[in-house]
Amino acid sequence: MGWEALGQWGEDAARIEPLAGGVANDVWSVRVHEHLAVGRLGARSDADLAWETNLLQHLNRKGLSVPVPIPTIDGRLFADGLVVMTYVEGGPPETEADWCRVAEALRRLHRLTRSWPQRPGWRSSTDLLLAEAGTRINLSAMPPEGVIRCRAAWARLAGHQTCVVHGNPGNPGNIRMTADRVAFIDWDEAHVDVPDLDLALPYNAAGLDGDAHDIAAQASAAWEAAICWDDDYAIRRLAEVRAV
Repeated sequence: MGWEALGQWGEDAARIEPLAGGVANDVWSVRVHEHLAVGRLGARSDADLAWETNLLQHLNRKGLSVPVPIPTIDGRLFADGLVVMTYVEGGPPETEADWCRVAEALRRLHRLTRSWPQRPGWRSSTDLLLAEAGTRINLSAMPPEGVIRCRAAWARLAGHQTCVVHGNPGNPGNIRMTADRVAFIDWDEAHVDVPDLDLALPYNAAGLDGDAHDIAAQASAAWEAAICWDDDYAIRRLAEVRAV
């Protein structure tokens, strides 16, 4: 149906302009009920979108700053692949102190979601020690030596507690900060995994000790290489994963 689905948020709902950052989706600023919002149109399944929108509602209720899904006129949180969410003001982290606030907010996310079910169709990094594929990852497309390196990095996470991870918090564009709060946007890669994947941050802002930081940095580099293989960024990230 495409953007015609926006009419399900009201006769006055309208697109304004495209927003940067959408890779797997078409993302626009929109106006709904006379308020600025964000519309994201993609090809995710209904089960996937239900997982994401329910998660965002849960985090909002618990006081974490996130985009909040705006229901359609008949109360649905998405329609025909389209999700409309509140617009989040703020700028990216710039200083070490900013990144320390980001790390604190991430740890709160992790505490709030320790028993959350896996995103439909996704696999965690440790699942991929045996599985070949899950959602956007297809290890069979990678060089065999690269797969060995990635799995060696993820094996160091085995047995760790899991929770929801944002999936890409090291990208400053996914964070909106003000003086009194840290908000995370773009939950497209969120899934249940080991929290270390979120904690390899600039300045080692999460305060990980030497071994823990190395585990997080290697696992995160391996994940990012696998999830977007084989563009230039993925190749650079794989180069950071040590040979076995």
